[in-house]
Amino acid sequence: MNANFEVLSGAEPFSVEGGRIGILVSHGFTGTVQSLRPIGEAFAKEGFTVTVPRLKGHGTHHEEMEETTYHDWIASIEEAYSWLNERCDAIFMVGLSMGGTLALYMAQQHPEIRAISLINAAVEVPSMAAVHDMQDVRFLDAIGSDIKKTGITELAYEKTPVASVKQLLIFMDGVRKDLSHIRCPALIFVSPEDHVVPPHNSQLIYAGISSEEKRLIEMPDSYHVATLDNDQQRIIEETMAFFKKFE
Repeated sequence: MNANFEVLSGAEPFSVEGGRIGILVSHGFTGTVQSLRPIGEAFAKEGFTVTVPRLKGHGTHHEEMEETTYHDWIASIEEAYSWLNERCDAIFMVGLSMGGTLALYMAQQHPEIRAISLINAAVEVPSMAAVHDMQDVRFLDAIGSDIKKTGITELAYEKTPVASVKQLLIFMDGVRKDLSHIRCPALIFVSPEDHVVPPHNSQLIYAGISSEEKRLIEMPDSYHVATLDNDQQRIIEETMAFFKKFE
């Protein structure tokens, strides 16, 4: 059934081969590569080898996403990591929302990752907890395109599969419990006004990780999808400067 779903225009994976420093960039839950493409392009322009994979079940149709698990999303990231590992001497990672959760997971599993940059990363979303008890509901309202900047739209699903939310809750729970395993440098961006992931997540992450080098940056002029919002350039510049310290 899944083979019938075509990849949406703008949701295609993005990769550019550059130098020996690699950056793995991950989009979020129900989102697409479109939300991180400007970030990826900016890194590629600076000479980095960059890949922004399309997470399995994303960028096609919400019914395909319904069939995937968090193990599939991890597999998409691990495949991209392997691609970079063949070409690079050092790898960094950037993630938005659940992409940030994936970055935390990868830092737990791959301590060789030099540094991570998290943008409104998710490890705990209390408002989603009620989904655990849903039995006869397949889809909820969309959660995409939480952007303060006018005229900008995120390419994301119009519906959110309940089965996928249940997978996300399991994944976040596991990553949150192992935050102390993370020791690599971490840059943590947070929007004080975020209508998808509560801002306290970034404080939880900052307090929970064991990294000696960690920095929290507030983005008062952006909502959840900050990579397409008013702080886009700031994210690019701050992340680039942070990563270059650990090349």
